[in-house]
Amino acid sequence: MSTYNFTGTPTGTGTGGDSLTTDLNTQFDLSNMAWVGVASAGVWIMVPGIGLLYSGLSRKKHALSLLWASLMAVSVVIFQWFFWGYSLAFSHNTKGNGFIGTLSNFGFRHVLGAPSSVTSLPDILFAVFQGMFAAVTGALMLGGACERARLFPMMVFLFLWMTIVYCPIACWTWNAEGWLAKLGALDYAGGGPVHIASGHGALMYALILGKRNDPIAKKGMPKYKPHSVTSVVLGTVFLWFGWQFFNPASAGNATIRAWYSAMSTNLAAASGGLTWMFIDYFRFGGKWTTVGLCSGIISGLVGITPAAGFVPVWSSVIIGVVTATGCNLATDLKTLFRIDDGMDVWALHGVGGCIGSVFTGIFAADYVNATAGSYIAPIEGGWINHHWKQVGYQLAAMCSTIAWSTVITAILLLALDRIPFLRLRLRPDEEELGTDQVEIGEFTYQEDTSYIPEPIRSNIGVNIPTNVRTIDDEIRTSEDISAPSSSSSSKDNDGRGEKVEAVV
Repeated sequence: MSTYNFTGTPTGTGTGGDSLTTDLNTQFDLSNMAWVGVASAGVWIMVPGIGLLYSGLSRKKHALSLLWASLMAVSVVIFQWFFWGYSLAFSHNTKGNGFIGTLSNFGFRHVLGAPSSVTSLPDILFAVFQGMFAAVTGALMLGGACERARLFPMMVFLFLWMTIVYCPIACWTWNAEGWLAKLGALDYAGGGPVHIASGHGALMYALILGKRNDPIAKKGMPKYKPHSVTSVVLGTVFLWFGWQFFNPASAGNATIRAWYSAMSTNLAAASGGLTWMFIDYFRFGGKWTTVGLCSGIISGLVGITPAAGFVPVWSSVIIGVVTATGCNLATDLKTLFRIDDGMDVWALHGVGGCIGSVFTGIFAADYVNATAGSYIAPIEGGWINHHWKQVGYQLAAMCSTIAWSTVITAILLLALDRIPFLRLRLRPDEEELGTDQVEIGEFTYQEDTSYIPEPIRSNIGVNIPTNVRTIDDEIRTSEDISAPSSSSSSKDNDGRGEKVEAVV
């Protein structure tokens, strides 16, 4: 058994030194590395949580495709992150005055033991942690395509979207050389790169695909009940659990600041859940809706994400309440805009991320940031510290992220749709059969239909009576057309109110 004589000194650049002669671990606190490593696994569990949430909100014949999309997303994104994503976002040098990283770390070249953009962590660990953030973002964004997108073009689009949309925004925001970071914009854990980018990307995906086919409600927006509220609850549980790692570990260390942000995260989630539930109680039939509670919890989590490591704990209540209120109202705007965002990704993540970003500029406090101790990166604070410019910096970050994500996403989708084999949308007869049967050939639940070994293409339209339509196990008549959308209620046959579609 050989022994090593570690006499070398870490270089701090490239790989950090020769691992055969240098103990690269001496640069870092092992407890910090252990905490962030465990947190990376905790963030990963959010991806199947998104799949469960989206699957529960969908109709049964599309439910498996949304579970599939979450695992496809994490697989595509992790490969993209290794291929060039991490390098484009977090290389140690950037192009265009902090606009985009270089390809110096292409294929994880030299990604090993040098300090990363977060100097308390080595490149390889930071790459693992941030790769999970990228996977969550990609999975969220795909919600805009629910129930009508072809799956192979979705995979191609996701790889390109992560490269052209997500990586530049992550570089601007979190790379030490990024232009928004240098400007002074604050984003603790992903209000811009994760939520604003995914929400507005999903909005463009939904807009360009067009609304789902509904032979009855031809002029209005489709309105469907969630097929499994149980799956919605499980998805929310996975997301809230994962957020216990998503925000606190964004401190990059195991200091008091990390645990302070954990309390802020939970308090905002609780406040958001209660707020949304009470709003729906008074707006729609006096029912304590489960889907409304879940939607509010998620909106609160989104709102606190950019702020958690900067703001006092008490401000988390305000952020949770205002974000849940704003997101609840935003779910009504999709009807006004005539955009069929069935999972309401924009309403929760796009709008919620914007609200949280602005409140970061208002409530950011230097003394909260200083709980990082020796790991502190000083800030001037927000309005609470009489630093009035901070909200302006936040608005600049918010507007630039919205502009880049919407414009580039739209251009990318329109270009792909003009390539015949990358046609974005299912044909009407395929959509009627369901994505699970047409694109996957498997089903979420045991069906009378036997296993289909290959995806099928139906060229035969489905004859649907003008006044009655079968949707999964339910009969929907023309009387149901007036049923409200995701933030409103519909009536069962016995007159009880039930929540329709919530949103992530």
